[in-house]
Amino acid sequence: MKPLLLALGLVASVAAAARFDPARDPAKDVAAAAAAAQAQGKRVIVDVGGEWCVWCHILDGFIESNPDVRALVDEHYVLVKVNWSRENKNEAFLSRWPAVEGYPHLFVLDGSGKLVHSQDTSVLESGRGYDKGKFVEFLRKWAPPRGA
Repeated sequence: MKPLLLALGLVASVAAAARFDPARDPAKDVAAAAAAAQAQGKRVIVDVGGEWCVWCHILDGFIESNPDVRALVDEHYVLVKVNWSRENKNEAFLSRWPAVEGYPHLFVLDGSGKLVHSQDTSVLESGRGYDKGKFVEFLRKWAPPRGA
């Protein structure tokens, strides 16, 4: 029972990072997300961007307005936001992964926090939004293996 309560507490902590906040500690947030993911048999999506980023808000809206996409995210991932802005570029933290060319950028991690995939979101776009088929394919491709 105690590990479940700990995992729920970690999820609550990660959920507190629903916005890109330059004051948050990304190492702490990602570690909490990885611990929650490991406890739940999920992976982590690290969403790197900022409140200034129009495409970051379009991505948030896309996920929220497509219940099937939201369900895939919730079933297979713990989502955590890491800020990149003039106020705080989080350069030291982000230097552990491949360079980001544009925002938002998604990193998929396993439950131990190890990088599984780096995703340029521009290839998931369609017009002024995101292509649902491509996004669903991305989510399914990088979901944890069954039984993991």
